[in-house]
Amino acid sequence: METHNIVVAGLGRFGSNAARTLYQLGHTVIAIDNDEARVQAMMGSVTHPVVGDATSEAVLRDFGVHNYDIGIVGIGSNIEASIMVTVLFRTMELKEIVARAHSDLHANTLERLGCTRVIHAEAEMGTSVAHNLLNPNVDDYMELSPRFGVNKLQIPDRFTDMTLKEAGFSGPRDKYGIAVLAIQRGNNITLTPDSGERLKQGDVVVVAGQDQLVERISH
Repeated sequence: METHNIVVAGLGRFGSNAARTLYQLGHTVIAIDNDEARVQAMMGSVTHPVVGDATSEAVLRDFGVHNYDIGIVGIGSNIEASIMVTVLFRTMELKEIVARAHSDLHANTLERLGCTRVIHAEAEMGTSVAHNLLNPNVDDYMELSPRFGVNKLQIPDRFTDMTLKEAGFSGPRDKYGIAVLAIQRGNNITLTPDSGERLKQGDVVVVAGQDQLVERISH
């Protein structure tokens, strides 16, 4: 699995959940907020929880953010601060910038500033965003417990025209250690497909299992 250096600015429920989950997935995460209590709550849950003003370029550079490759702007209601952080991330040439939008106008502004992805999300969706962000084959994610969830997974090209059994998905628990719950093909959905079901290009499989095992399939 490829790991990334990720900065999360703003540790409300959205930002803290995203930061915590990305760290659990093995990434290096620096989490920044000017609220000391929020930062203290992240001790042991991210690589570097730090107190600081993320709207200050000097502060970000002191923390080495310019050497990171992904930035998440978790600031929602303070639109001015959200925009300022986004601009700074762009200035530092982070490869990918994800920002939470508070309104349609806010989202439009973030898109014009060059955000890679703008999220219209409530705070509790931070965990889902973290999973989807770094695994392009995952369309959606629902957490059942820490590190275990239900995923809608676009099948890798190597599985095209294989049966589930040939691809390694056989029985209630396959060789990947996950359970295949359904196959979606266009508007058609096959629940609990049998091992002889043949996968087609563009199919989406709904699987349940540990996060790291699902990533084995993608990578």
